[in-house]
Amino acid sequence: MDLPADFLWGTATSAHQVEGGNTNNDWWDFEHHPTSAAQTSSGDGIDHFHRYSDDFALLRSLGHNAHRLSIEWSRIEPAPGEFSRTAIAHYRRVLTALAGTGMTAFVTLHHFTLPRWFAARGGWLAPDAIDLFTRYCAHVTAELGSLMPYICTLNEPQMIALHGYLEGYHPPGLTNPVLWRRVGSVLLDAHLAAVPAIRAAGGAQIGLAVQLPVLAPARDDDACRSLHRLMRYEIVDRYLDNLAGPDGGDWLGVQYYRKQWVDPASPTWFGEPPTGTPLTQMGWAVHPDGLREMLHRAAATGLPLYVTENGIATTDDTERITYLTTHLAALAQACAEGVDVRGYLHWSAFDNFEWSEGYRPRFGLISVDDSFARLPKPSAHVFARIARTGQLQETPR
Repeated sequence: MDLPADFLWGTATSAHQVEGGNTNNDWWDFEHHPTSAAQTSSGDGIDHFHRYSDDFALLRSLGHNAHRLSIEWSRIEPAPGEFSRTAIAHYRRVLTALAGTGMTAFVTLHHFTLPRWFAARGGWLAPDAIDLFTRYCAHVTAELGSLMPYICTLNEPQMIALHGYLEGYHPPGLTNPVLWRRVGSVLLDAHLAAVPAIRAAGGAQIGLAVQLPVLAPARDDDACRSLHRLMRYEIVDRYLDNLAGPDGGDWLGVQYYRKQWVDPASPTWFGEPPTGTPLTQMGWAVHPDGLREMLHRAAATGLPLYVTENGIATTDDTERITYLTTHLAALAQACAEGVDVRGYLHWSAFDNFEWSEGYRPRFGLISVDDSFARLPKPSAHVFARIARTGQLQETPR
């Protein structure tokens, strides 16, 4: 076997991207604002809110033994301090159904979306933001903790800060370098505050999911090297350097998609990939060995690692199969080199709402048509074979 028998294999989703009807959060408002970067509304999602049981059964039939999903904060706490018993009951049913399949649950408590009331008081820049977040985490854990063996506090805090406060194409749509760095610091502190709050409420294994792109200077000059150091600190080092030890959590989620070139001459501070670089639907540079590289960097925390997202946006499923197998080969190499990686959760289970890009990018192993019918792609069956055997190559019959 290329990977251990107890390795966790599965896919990931997030509530706002699949549930549909999340009308009480900042993303719903952003999607419907005429000047925002959002191309379309999330609308009904893929109706996972009602179809979760069948979706879990389908994933289990494809050999998955783990699944990552998120809980929608705006459903749980629709107004400040007002916790919905109906929403808690819904997610208890969801997590009970997931446990009933035998799949291990990785539950993210905050995956990009904020309750409308929280955003209105300043979001992550509000003076009581961390206290409010930890209160929410503690409440969910007290109610559902026995059904959440792996709890992720925040999804990609660096991207919340980068996309929302520097690049401006996620809520709140700002382009402010000072606020970008401030929010990045607040989000790290929010995770560190949530860890003891979740433990006190009876939580199990607690982690943080960070996106770790490979960053490189676009040119060999002082300006590029200086900006590269800044971006590497704000996106990678700030988080990894502060997670070592039990106060940082019990595990770390590594999310890897691409290599990026830092360029101060670009208005976004990121330059175009070199000519000839393979690109995804998102315009992201494909660089499989970067996963191995960033797993080694994440291992410096001393925490067990799980790849909690990795995948490609493409309408060519053959391309998806190549992306999947080459990145899994890089993961297996990292394991052979001594990195403690214990699971791989592919992004995504289904074609779904991709934030400001709408429904155009196709990340899923499973397609969803206008009637919400699910159809596994060939890549889903390739992944199923790997998940069942732990072997990356077909063995001769």
